Amino acid sequence: MNTDNLEIQVKTFFGLEQVLAEEIKKLGGRDVEVKNRAVNCVGDLGFLYKINYSLRTALKILVPIFSFKAYNENKYYDKLFKFNWDEFLSPDQTFAIDATVYSERYRHSQFMALKMKDAIVDYFVMKYRKRPSVDTKNPDIKFHLHIDREMVSISLDSSGEPLFKRGYRKVQTKAPINEVLASGMLQLAGWDGKGNFLDPMCGSGTLLVEAAMMAMELPAQIFRKNFAFMNWKNYDAELFEKIKEFRLNRVKEFTGKIVGYDIDNDALEAAEKNIKAAEMEDIIEVRKRNFFDSKKDLFPLLVVFNPPYDERITISDELFYKKIGDTFKQNYPNTLAWLITADLESSKKIGLRPSRKIKLFNGKLECRFMQYEMYEGTKKIHKIEGKN
Repeated sequence: MNTDNLEIQVKTFFGLEQVLAEEIKKLGGRDVEVKNRAVNCVGDLGFLYKINYSLRTALKILVPIFSFKAYNENKYYDKLFKFNWDEFLSPDQTFAIDATVYSERYRHSQFMALKMKDAIVDYFVMKYRKRPSVDTKNPDIKFHLHIDREMVSISLDSSGEPLFKRGYRKVQTKAPINEVLASGMLQLAGWDGKGNFLDPMCGSGTLLVEAAMMAMELPAQIFRKNFAFMNWKNYDAELFEKIKEFRLNRVKEFTGKIVGYDIDNDALEAAEKNIKAAEMEDIIEVRKRNFFDSKKDLFPLLVVFNPPYDERITISDELFYKKIGDTFKQNYPNTLAWLITADLESSKKIGLRPSRKIKLFNGKLECRFMQYEMYEGTKKIHKIEGKN
């Protein structure tokens, strides 16, 4: 593996590809190319460590190692059996295979993963008379198998656990928002750590913690102890320590306020536990407050939130969204607010024209992330050029 010019594929959620591409460019990625739910780039081994540690909108970071065409299962097995697996795996290590198959020729992803497993094991048995074991829960080495018609691609997973698992979420509420999605929303909303931030329906506090980490430029994986690349044969522990030290030296002091409201005691308790786990008690404040009875008390202010939308939490939709609009209009002048919702029909009751709409997914739910601009003394909502 040429560690000076690694081809890298970074996975993300639909709608966050451009945000991720900008993050990668800022960290020094070369040949950045936006794909569907992914961004491809080129970098060295240190860059691979850096993006695993730092990227906020990455789900998983893969390094392609082998690709070929196979028109039947025998050819598929033969190609895999002849590959030099001991460059990436030793017979004393455990491994696992994630498979994605889009093919009329090969219909079952589990079967194709099993055939790949057989080829790897047979390779080691023939060469060393020893075999690596499969461990689907906590493997030393994780491979990704992707088949598109007859094109087969094998990648190494450099991350291990998905990168949305930051390590600070100890408790979650009924409808939590994914950390990667939360960070992507904040970046789309333009949060730069200047001014103040409010999540008026904060739930377990994910948006609050992500906003604080961004404001201070804390690396996204500051709490993570293990990455899959640590089990690679070419792992350079000294290089990774230097990269972490460099990133931590960039941490900034935050002088604004980050505040969360909620009316549910369980949600507030969960938020407080997660904020404590993130060591953000001095940065983030949560209050038991009904947003509909609140007034703007932070200037300037960015509002971003994930209101309930009658999937896992029951609400009276039309009245609920009307109250959101009324509260914005009456109590939050000169404010930029963003919310995400899957209930597109009920959200029309907000009574304000969104100046931007961005299609995102919260889990399997298709959503819109919508921007509202409140201007004092006028009900007119200005349209932004080139809205989504």
